[in-house]
Amino acid sequence: MVLVKHLISPATLPKSPSVGPPILAEQISVLSYNILLPNSSDGWWNYKMYNPPLPKDLQYQSSWDYRKDLLKERIELVGADIVCFQEVSPDSFSSDFAFMLDLGYDGVELFKKGRFRPATFWKTSQWELGVPAAHKDRCLVTAFRRPNEEQQNNWIVCNCHLQAGKQGPRRVRQINEAVKGAMTMARKLKVPKPEEQIKLIVCGDFNGGSECGAVRLLEDGFIDETFVEDGVNVSSNLKKLPLSQPMVDVPSSVDRSSFADNHPPPTMVVSELMSNLMEEATYDDPILSNSMRERLERIYKKFSNSSGIMTKQEVEHWLETINLRLNRGDEFRSAAKHMGWVDPNPEDSYEVQKYRVQIPDDGVLTLEQFTDVYQQELSRGKFWGISHDMAVLGDPLPDDGVFEARYDRMYCSAALEPVAVLDTVSKVSCPNSNEPSDHLPVAATFKIKV
Repeated sequence: MVLVKHLISPATLPKSPSVGPPILAEQISVLSYNILLPNSSDGWWNYKMYNPPLPKDLQYQSSWDYRKDLLKERIELVGADIVCFQEVSPDSFSSDFAFMLDLGYDGVELFKKGRFRPATFWKTSQWELGVPAAHKDRCLVTAFRRPNEEQQNNWIVCNCHLQAGKQGPRRVRQINEAVKGAMTMARKLKVPKPEEQIKLIVCGDFNGGSECGAVRLLEDGFIDETFVEDGVNVSSNLKKLPLSQPMVDVPSSVDRSSFADNHPPPTMVVSELMSNLMEEATYDDPILSNSMRERLERIYKKFSNSSGIMTKQEVEHWLETINLRLNRGDEFRSAAKHMGWVDPNPEDSYEVQKYRVQIPDDGVLTLEQFTDVYQQELSRGKFWGISHDMAVLGDPLPDDGVFEARYDRMYCSAALEPVAVLDTVSKVSCPNSNEPSDHLPVAATFKIKV
């Protein structure tokens, strides 16, 4: 095993040596971070992701201003050459990330489309693009070189945010197309024997662990039609990486034999909720558990009027309790439809229709319909939202500890080797007062293998 410097946050990544042969001195450091949408303007529900719910005097901790300051402090300390963000909102991008310019990251490439976008930052005094960036399916591919450097000395960084949910086949396609795009870029840059000599770093939020097809493709170098993820074959045929060797799982390159757990730390640490929310063996099509139905019945009775039903007045009280104000949230729209709301122009798009939704004055929300509102939330995967609502409605879920997973990953091609790996560790649910996201960052420094 190559001796790799192991750092634990807070720490700074090492820089390139100032002396020695250029090929030995040349290094690059990369930080990958899913920073958690919403940023400042897109979305309002971020406070629901804090568990237990923040008391009123601490609710500022879920604001973008507070979270942004935490991000700025960490990014400045880590000091990576290249910073790869995921879950960036294009609506307020310039103002939200002006702090990156303050830190000297005056170069940026923002993914061209989507609400959840990758964005890659660098310092133009130290790095420049070798060729224009390639925008693949939720993967942003950029080639960097030192200013005035020979063309072949390019480092290609792929910033990925693979599709979430039961989308194994798409994740495999996404990562396969991204690596192919990097190889195309290497050929344009006239990298000799690119399948062997490409200097490639793939990082980001994979929305899956070591068992998922996208990870197996990178680590094994191939995947075929026999591989099944979430009950579905992820590929109709054999897919091979266009590389001479599989990619290296960078955090696993660290010697952790002296640690109680010799595996890389999780990058997602959130409250364990699924076991309380859904019936066993219903992951593919989640169904509210009996305990959740009983909890919802208790809450319904608590909010009902003297006749035992929820009219517009009681529904608005419930919605203001969970969403802080009316006329927003899927709970509001689902309840309104159950209570008889019909859009006057159903041919309009959902994005247009949702701003017209109103709760009918004479509408009633039954217990069955109230329960269905949360069944829909469960089907949307909004476990954190349900947990928040139950807590503020006075009937919180039991504390079952935390769910841990390593969804955020970093890989390098065989032409590179890690010099240092930076772990960020949390033992409590994220986000919190110290962690601005439900994800933890991954960072490393690389050199050319000789």
